[in-house]
Amino acid sequence: MLQRLWRAWTRRTAQARPPADDWQAAFARVPVLAQWPARERQRLQHLAAQFLTDKAIEPAGDTPVSRIDMLALALQAALPVLELGLDWYRGWHAVVLYPDEFRSRFTEVDEAGVVHEIEDWRGGESWTSGPLILSLADVAAGGQGEGYNVVIHECAHKLDQLDGDANGCPPLHPGMDRAAWGEAFSGAFKHLGRRALRRLETVLDPYAAESPAEFFAVASEMFFDDPPGLRRGYPAVYAQLALFYRQDPAAYWAPPAGPP
Repeated sequence: MLQRLWRAWTRRTAQARPPADDWQAAFARVPVLAQWPARERQRLQHLAAQFLTDKAIEPAGDTPVSRIDMLALALQAALPVLELGLDWYRGWHAVVLYPDEFRSRFTEVDEAGVVHEIEDWRGGESWTSGPLILSLADVAAGGQGEGYNVVIHECAHKLDQLDGDANGCPPLHPGMDRAAWGEAFSGAFKHLGRRALRRLETVLDPYAAESPAEFFAVASEMFFDDPPGLRRGYPAVYAQLALFYRQDPAAYWAPPAGPP
């Protein structure tokens, strides 16, 4: 009953057109968007409002969720599909929010075929056809220009899952070269894995070396949250993501100031 009431409230909130001051506060929570052109910010805001109409925000337990929390989350969720459209988020209908990291239980099969029951603490989770599950604290930590964004990470998994299990390759657009995608991503994945194994500095979070699916999700985070860093570190991956997302976020970043 309470969840149904919350769904109705969130949809009424989205449809009520939050005041400009609320959107301004939400954008301030995602400083990575500060350099975006005004027209693109307006388009993103419009899509974020549609996202809140389409997806229910469901707090877990007594998790306090403000209107600004919802707007800032929606802005980040709208980023990957700004040029693709919300239909790319089809098949799921809710975002479940915990106040902080939450305990997740799942099964995993190792190379020998042995099934393991695993329990872990997570800031985000995404299952095929299920809701997006996020830690509100981790949502707040994203969008700071440091390459970390749990909302984009989990939304990237949703995109990857559109053609089946997540494998690091979402449905590519007509005209995109699957071989070029595979070459760019497999080469970078192997490079990252070697450096992570030797505990060397890595362009991406070493967690990206866990699997091709995690590599795609982590690379997508950095594509939007630190695009110049990804373009410098893995230019071929950046180029493929620019083709897939149909965006070039690095173009909005001001170059670093030179010597006086």
